Amino acid sequence: MCSANCTRASVNETGWSCQVHAFPPDCINCCIESDQQRAVAAALTMRLLCTPGRSSQSGRQFGVLGCALRAGFCDWNAMLARPGFRTPTATSLQPCTVGGAAAPGTSSSRSRSVQARHSCRHASRMYSTSKTTVEPGEVKKFQALSQKWWDGNGEFAALHALNDLRVPFIRDALLTYSEKQQLGCPLHGFRILDVGCGGGLLSEPLGRLGAMVTGIDPLKDNIRTAEMHKSFDPAVQEQVQYTACSLEEMAVEATGMFDAVVASEVVEHVADVETFIRYAAQMLKQPGGSLFLTTINKTFLSYVLAIVTAEKILRIVPNGTHEWERFISPDELERLLVSSGFTVETINGMVYNPLFGSWSWSSNVDVNYALHAVKNKIEEQSDFTSETGDRCDNGINQSESSARSTVTL
Repeated sequence: MCSANCTRASVNETGWSCQVHAFPPDCINCCIESDQQRAVAAALTMRLLCTPGRSSQSGRQFGVLGCALRAGFCDWNAMLARPGFRTPTATSLQPCTVGGAAAPGTSSSRSRSVQARHSCRHASRMYSTSKTTVEPGEVKKFQALSQKWWDGNGEFAALHALNDLRVPFIRDALLTYSEKQQLGCPLHGFRILDVGCGGGLLSEPLGRLGAMVTGIDPLKDNIRTAEMHKSFDPAVQEQVQYTACSLEEMAVEATGMFDAVVASEVVEHVADVETFIRYAAQMLKQPGGSLFLTTINKTFLSYVLAIVTAEKILRIVPNGTHEWERFISPDELERLLVSSGFTVETINGMVYNPLFGSWSWSSNVDVNYALHAVKNKIEEQSDFTSETGDRCDNGINQSESSARSTVTL
């Protein structure tokens, strides 16, 4: 680890550089110690955000920030899931829209298979052989923040805003694969497990949409905060339940009980991603159970935006919340899911706009992305193919036997 006395690290108008350390630069802390260097770093980040790269329909090009500024953020069913919002009339069950078009995450938005978009490259990431998904060091990070989950302007403000994307994303995907729709409570009848629920920021909105939600978190202080906040809203008293336990502990008692497992901004904090996915698969009903994940890609841009910008410059989240080495790419995550019996249905990028404190969908998955996978689709297909092949083989054998009998006669 580079100390603050590193003299070979520098930041200037051309970018960050260090003659000793490779990316990710361990000396980034000493690179932006002074106010002048912090200002230069912020200017470089804004230049990166505004660099043209994505073409609009009009032919103009906008950077990541420009795309976020031009995206629509209003969704009627997202408003339905917010605390205190009630409506006696039927709520719209149409796919959520972003800027007037079908939002990513719906069946109409996926024009080609995810296999064509993301080739399954075998990455060099090493996984531990431990049987637990809980990383004590990661849990310790959130210990001091357990009382701040429901501060909309505090450390978790970005997660509050993320509900405008992830709640409709989960809702629309579940309704796509189900015929049970109840006006006003579109997720009525669904059982959802919210892993790493924290203070219940996602559990409560899903409960307001009619789902029976079980939120689990290994940190007891988080569960106490979630229980206390739930007590103020009678609408979720019966819909949402919380338990202080790990995913593997829940798997012992509730195998195959849930229609969906949600792990939002959790994968980058677990001890073993592969073990986590296998336990999540164990919790789902077969076949067709859904797994929803939101996490951060492992790229240069994710280091610049999610760690340097968000933590050290803008301080949107507490410094030290993320470790770049724990990020995971969509390709690698898909490979682990497929090996655990899932079919990846959707992978969509997400962009955070710090000026407005809002999120929007994006075709770029270089930083944040959301993923939806369905259990057992591949296994079902392979089983069906095997069964069909066996029937064909039996038919051929019977035909050959009949032919031999005819010749003998």
